[in-house]
Amino acid sequence: MCGIAGKAYFNNKEVLVRDIEAMNEKITHRGPDDSGVYISKNKRVGMGHRRLSVIDLSPLGHQPMNYLNRYWISYNGEIYNFQILREKLKKDGYQFKSKTDTEVILALYDKYGKKCLDHLRGMFAFVIFDEKENTIFAARDRVGKKPFKYYLDENVFIFASELKSILTQKEYIKEPDWTAIHHYLTLQYCPAPLTGFKGIKKLEPGHYLFLNLNGKKIIKEQYWKLDYSKKMKLTEDEWSRKINGKLEESVKLRMVSDVPLGAFLSGGIDSSAIVGIMSKFSKTPIKTFSIGFEEKKYNELKYARKIADLFKTDHTEFIVKPNALEDLRMLAKQYEEPFADSSALPTCYLSKLTKEHVTVALNGDGGDENFAGYSRYSAFKLSLLYAKLGLINKAMVLPATKMLANNTNNPFFARAHRFSKSASDDYRSRYLEYIAYFNNEDKESLYTDNFKNQVWPEDTYKIIAEKFNGANIKNKIDQVLYTDFVSYLPDDLLAKIDIASMAVSLECRSPLLDHKFLELTAKVPPELKLSGLTNKKYIFKKALENFIPNEILYRPKMGFGVPINTWFRNDLESFTKQTLLSKKATSRSLFKKKEISRLLSEHARGMDHQYRIWALLMLELWLEEYFG
Repeated sequence: MCGIAGKAYFNNKEVLVRDIEAMNEKITHRGPDDSGVYISKNKRVGMGHRRLSVIDLSPLGHQPMNYLNRYWISYNGEIYNFQILREKLKKDGYQFKSKTDTEVILALYDKYGKKCLDHLRGMFAFVIFDEKENTIFAARDRVGKKPFKYYLDENVFIFASELKSILTQKEYIKEPDWTAIHHYLTLQYCPAPLTGFKGIKKLEPGHYLFLNLNGKKIIKEQYWKLDYSKKMKLTEDEWSRKINGKLEESVKLRMVSDVPLGAFLSGGIDSSAIVGIMSKFSKTPIKTFSIGFEEKKYNELKYARKIADLFKTDHTEFIVKPNALEDLRMLAKQYEEPFADSSALPTCYLSKLTKEHVTVALNGDGGDENFAGYSRYSAFKLSLLYAKLGLINKAMVLPATKMLANNTNNPFFARAHRFSKSASDDYRSRYLEYIAYFNNEDKESLYTDNFKNQVWPEDTYKIIAEKFNGANIKNKIDQVLYTDFVSYLPDDLLAKIDIASMAVSLECRSPLLDHKFLELTAKVPPELKLSGLTNKKYIFKKALENFIPNEILYRPKMGFGVPINTWFRNDLESFTKQTLLSKKATSRSLFKKKEISRLLSEHARGMDHQYRIWALLMLELWLEEYFG
């Protein structure tokens, strides 16, 4: 796993070595084992690389790497089927100097061009420069496990694994993207291609860029899309066998490593399944790592220990305690985009703990998107039925829930009122309402006139509606799964784990997001994923019953939650108030001071505004870090 960076001019300017070195320096944490710089013969293209050695630890894996004295690559990722591809290419006459997957990608590009992507099974972001044709081919993996950020104008193309590298280049003038921040306040992340920095974009998963530097021709294409339209009619036993078989294949592929390997273990369904399968294929105890909190409500360590004991793993655990000044500012800097997923904090701690013992860790990311594991899917399915009770809802339920929400501090009534209020909305809008930190009504109260004039009428609903429509299927449960798969998963969950792990030079692998496994689970009928209204991940649990205890499979989902609700009333209360109501914060003229004060005081009195406060706090810390 590595870090990539570089730039290319469309005019006659020359790339300087020191510019690429400056970009490399900002991502040293992604690859502490080696550093490389390449400048093209015409001086118009420069590529940088930071290497974390995982496969072929020899100097032959050095990047940027050349092939056939024509192609140069800077690559971040792991191709799990590269050995099979290598043997096939050898039969076609291709020769290799190293044992790396990097060289295999170059040979594939020589043989297939852009179609090389069809052959890759793994996670990746790379750039290939063709010296002969003076072209650049840049691609990101199908799911979005590895990041690719770039700045492009009429004169220059600048790219990197992290936008921190791009900020070192004089061609880019730093400026906040207020539209991206407007969407962030709803979604808790900046939706691709937005990043929070005006002009800097992130390449969407399953896409590539092709640039002809001679003619200034730029093409962006989608090369892969998950298809939910081809369902298979199988019995539950048949599905269980298929799911287990493909998952075992996916896990086994990801256990190939020339460095120490382990796994994250939360004690939930997904990570328990991965650890169980890893134990099946390992001759030695799997190293597992867990994290917990002092607050019992958020502590899953006892479940993790049960799985560790069951599979006889070499288990390590850690308790998280908040350190406001140090930890939260670290998050704002490291995540580089406005990012309000509070579980980023324990993910950073878990990555740091794990890196002390191994260099590669497998995780359970993707199980909920594959098999409908989130509670919001149940709420969404219920809403499809409840919407038919239009008059009853409007006359009776809506006023009752409004009264209860306004006169109690019970978050259940607040959610019930939100649910009832959205019942008459378009189903895509209803879903956005369930996941929104701040909806449009909230923003009307929060925004100053100055900020509102900059971002209105941009509506996050349009972004979500486009995702729903992009699924090109009729079933609404499949539509919502697709929407999360192309938005929440890459822009939140995968960004969270990539930044947290690579900050400490740890490589994370996600077997449940293997594209062959995804293509299989997309064929599962939605009623086998969400059975009824409450049986989430139904068929996955059935598939795992033979080796994961029911106590783990059928306990209530906790998720990787963080006790910020309590922290904002105790450890973080003073820090949050001082930060959000400071002269610096209020002088930005983004939010009404009285509205911020109201949220803070109501939360202190018992109302639940934890996610909204966290989003505002992380935004202000991000602005302080990058814009002063």
